Amino acid sequence: MRLYAARPDHRLRQLLADAGLLAWVVLWVVVARTVHGAVLVLAEPGRAVEDLGSSVADSMGSAADAAQDVPVVGDELSSPFDALGDAAGSVRGAGQAAQDAVGTLAFVLAVVLVVLPVCWALLRWLPWRLGWIREATAVTRLAGGRHPDLHLLAARAVATAPLPRLAALPPGTGEAWRAGDPAAVRALAALEAGRLGLRLPAPDGPGSGATTPGPGATAPPFSG
Repeated sequence: MRLYAARPDHRLRQLLADAGLLAWVVLWVVVARTVHGAVLVLAEPGRAVEDLGSSVADSMGSAADAAQDVPVVGDELSSPFDALGDAAGSVRGAGQAAQDAVGTLAFVLAVVLVVLPVCWALLRWLPWRLGWIREATAVTRLAGGRHPDLHLLAARAVATAPLPRLAALPPGTGEAWRAGDPAAVRALAALEAGRLGLRLPAPDGPGSGATTPGPGATAPPFSG
């Protein structure tokens, strides 16, 4: 399985795209961390309320304990302090709830700030990269091995290559390809491989994996 093209220009574009995706992910992770920290600052009032409630509750509890030590009327004297302590406990709970809400908000915002941009980038980058890998692997399989099949690559080039690139081939390439001329087949196969930034392996023999014309067939002149 190939991950990068053989030609430097194609490989550079792929490396830049991969590096761009990585930089995009790092950017939004940093943004998410910054936003998370900024939102958590909003929890400070809730923390102050919780501390105040805890302080008042402790003070009222101490006062209630002291009032209960008074003979005869201790219970009556401690009741108001107990009530104030309960109210302070409610205030403390409200402060804690506010902190929890801010923490949840900070977490959700951080996750959204990472997931949405990264998923958007992956939806654009992943099909492009996986599509190239599949096609490059197929080209490598067709062009390599002991029995390369360059005819399929040549046929693909004839069907899909841009007309300017086909017109740039030597004159007579089309007729030579139809006649099975190995040089024409290889030239068209190289055109298809070059679309992906790949190079064909060096030919092992005169045919280089291409089918030669049958008996009696004559190939048009071709210079590759």
